[in-house]
Amino acid sequence: MTTATVLSVLHRTAYRYSTPVETAQHLATIRPLACPWQRVVSHAEQIEPTPSYLNSRIDAFGNDVLYFSLDAPHESLQMTSETVVRLSPRWHALDPEVTPAWEEVAERLRFRAGGEFFPESEFCFASPNIVLLPALRAYALPSFAPGTPLVAGAIDLMHRIHADFEYRPATTTFDTPAQRAFELRSGVCQDFAQVMIGCLRALGLPARYVSGYLRNDPPPGQPRLIGADASHAWVSVHCPQSGWIDLDPTNDVLADLDHVTLALGRDYSDVSLLRGMILGGGAHQVEVGVSVLAL
Repeated sequence: MTTATVLSVLHRTAYRYSTPVETAQHLATIRPLACPWQRVVSHAEQIEPTPSYLNSRIDAFGNDVLYFSLDAPHESLQMTSETVVRLSPRWHALDPEVTPAWEEVAERLRFRAGGEFFPESEFCFASPNIVLLPALRAYALPSFAPGTPLVAGAIDLMHRIHADFEYRPATTTFDTPAQRAFELRSGVCQDFAQVMIGCLRALGLPARYVSGYLRNDPPPGQPRLIGADASHAWVSVHCPQSGWIDLDPTNDVLADLDHVTLALGRDYSDVSLLRGMILGGGAHQVEVGVSVLAL
């Protein structure tokens, strides 16, 4: 049986502006989640220039979000985070064929006035980047024949998206909606994840967006995962008896000991690394460096 893994994550992001930014207010998602399978051993972050105000809050999805403001003019912004996490194996007891039929799960979560509330049901609906289109439902249905176990169907859908879509970084941007990536049949990990989430939700199944990191140095004999040099994204689908099951359609694997969970949301817009407002700045360039190594 595979043992636990300890990974060290170094994430550095630098913004360089063509004209000075007079003032700025930002929200940053750079603190990794503590999960049943992921223990945060240590974490430290640094922001340059030093913020005039710095605070944190827990958002609606349980993420630890950093809020900071910069009141002095600046021509660059750099955020660095250093984290050590301990990951435990997650799927040794999972049998995808021994999970409820997908129709039963969808019916259980269907809204009924005065009915029981299930927390995962909030991930069944459309979100800013994901519209529940008939085309997404039609694409998903071949993986979900009547009576198909939920997790088995989700894994088959992951296989198909991995085979049918091309990983091409230049074809989409950070705000490309799932509909456009689906039409292009190409994109990056964010697009693969949002398309798969849209397919699952179009069937009435709860699916959420997971942001995080991939290990850079795979064990001997294993291939290097796609997207390992930057932030990564994958999908989490809820199964009543097994909890949230994490699937990585970009690499066609279940997210496990090579995946560090950073944040959870409905889609990318909920967990983007940095968002907010700036006064000035003109055009800007972004440089990102991510290193995830086993200790």
